[in-house]
Amino acid sequence: MTMEQKYINQNVIEKNMEFQTAKGVRDLPPEDKFIKNEVVEQINRATALAGFAPLEVPTIERFETLAAKYGAGAESDVLKETFLLTDQGGRKLGLRFEFTTSLARYVAQNPTLKLPFKVFQVGSNFRDGPLKLGRYREFWQADADIVGSSSMLCEVDLLLLVEDVFADLGLEILIKINNRKILNGILRQAGVTDVREALIAIDKLEKIGRKGVEEELRSRGYGAKEIGQVFEFVRENVSLDILKRSLTNDEAQQGIAELEEVVSSLQKLGFANIDFDVSLARGQAYYTGTVIEVYLKDKSIASSVAAGGRYDTMIGSFVGSGREIPAVGISFGLEPIVDVLKMRRKELVKTKAKVLVLPINTALEALKTVRALREAGIATDLALLKGVTKNLQYAAALGIPYVLILGENELKQKKVLLRDMTSGVEQLLPLRDGIKKLR
Repeated sequence: MTMEQKYINQNVIEKNMEFQTAKGVRDLPPEDKFIKNEVVEQINRATALAGFAPLEVPTIERFETLAAKYGAGAESDVLKETFLLTDQGGRKLGLRFEFTTSLARYVAQNPTLKLPFKVFQVGSNFRDGPLKLGRYREFWQADADIVGSSSMLCEVDLLLLVEDVFADLGLEILIKINNRKILNGILRQAGVTDVREALIAIDKLEKIGRKGVEEELRSRGYGAKEIGQVFEFVRENVSLDILKRSLTNDEAQQGIAELEEVVSSLQKLGFANIDFDVSLARGQAYYTGTVIEVYLKDKSIASSVAAGGRYDTMIGSFVGSGREIPAVGISFGLEPIVDVLKMRRKELVKTKAKVLVLPINTALEALKTVRALREAGIATDLALLKGVTKNLQYAAALGIPYVLILGENELKQKKVLLRDMTSGVEQLLPLRDGIKKLR
């Protein structure tokens, strides 16, 4: 094939090509990105007030880090959804599917960290999983973690943070809470030997129902007796008091005591939006204690808007030498939060500019005016189209509330013409008065 033929073929391909995003990812136009920025700013504010320090970890991790048995675990569903890569050196890599595993690796690599380590992270994660409203294959999360303390006050502190964030965003939430030790005890008391595999099945209870979970447990070799005993306790409306009286397993009793401490503290602080859910397991293998999922009360979106839990053995396993480093964290799902806020907004912001400076043969003076307005803290755009009408239409389309017109006549009078785009009223006034009005 000649170079000319290659060029012609490439042109044919390009002309027939439909430019699309990859499945499960999306572009964020300015009106959506403004909302996301607002959510991130709110979480940044709340985490800083609560004493969390920022951290940034790489998007790409070694696959052995992501697949470590003390991390997600090779049998975990989340690992099956990992995007895999290979670098030019033949090393197996993966896009991170969460922050927790990367945080564990970071702590293991930095043994001199002062504990407890209260840390906050925000950014993209990736999972090649099923899609629905609020769930994407590239998604932003914001994580707050407390590393180095086994106190149940950590859970309370994190849930106070959760309440603060969603209250400031104007969203009413329901917090579902459980403890892995309770589920472990139920399974062991029922004669289930491979607790990890059974937990993965139970975690799907809401998605596939009791029959689906029973089928999974049967496929893993458990009979009617064991399955029946599991569902004697894993059922709707079972209370901590009932489990406390009925379970004989020591680990289950320890989990009940820990959960009672968390729930009691929250209730004394006025929490009325917290429910115990014995079936709540969360899919990751590394959870050891408290598990949490947060949903919107109005159910306008089905997926959780925040989730997390305690993982007391994971970081210690990364560190080695038998050292235990307890940890607990919560993750905010920015994508579903942004989707909900967007649905609730009557008008979406397309620009933060409060004023558009429109020069008429006064380009240099207009630039000086733009600088003065920005130095005064006023978000200012500069008109770049030809003609007054087109620039006024531009301001109207973007919802810019004011246009500051600077022509030769205004310049001679050392004034500016300030137009209110809502009322159409125009005022001729000195720039300093225009700045006062815009403020």
